[in-house]
Amino acid sequence: MNRFRYGTSTASKEQALTVVPITLQTARAFITWSHRHLMPPQGAKYAIGLNSGTTLVGVVVAGRPVARAFDDGRTIEVTRLSTDGIPNACSMLLGAAWRAARAMGYRRLITYTLATEPGTSLHAAGLVKVAERPARTGWDTPSRPRTDNGSDGVDRVLWEIVRQVRS
Repeated sequence: MNRFRYGTSTASKEQALTVVPITLQTARAFITWSHRHLMPPQGAKYAIGLNSGTTLVGVVVAGRPVARAFDDGRTIEVTRLSTDGIPNACSMLLGAAWRAARAMGYRRLITYTLATEPGTSLHAAGLVKVAERPARTGWDTPSRPRTDNGSDGVDRVLWEIVRQVRS
């Protein structure tokens, strides 16, 4: 049973935002309700929520990197970030995801945005633009049919934040 309400109200925007632990099931339900172009991820290492009072106003989901080249055991990828539009929620969730990743021993956090998105929240959370990725045709092949997951055919930007290793 979901203990959070989804949505915004005038009252919720006036209350303090609080980072809360949530289940992947709750995060998936929120993403289904609120994300504008992607479906919820299949799995995750962890999910974090953001409350305004008793209302869930945002979630971040982090898991293993999708690209095999980045899956080195020390890199985590934010696979979904979704809010109801409340100010500062995205940067608060990204910061919480990075703190949790560092506490678990990760040295790098990556994520992607659409090339048309400005990345303001990512900058605010300390991430830097690493690369621009051209649109790909998708993962569908005759031997392994797959449906479009919402990110095929669009230009993307790769962002990262790296833990500085002290010598």
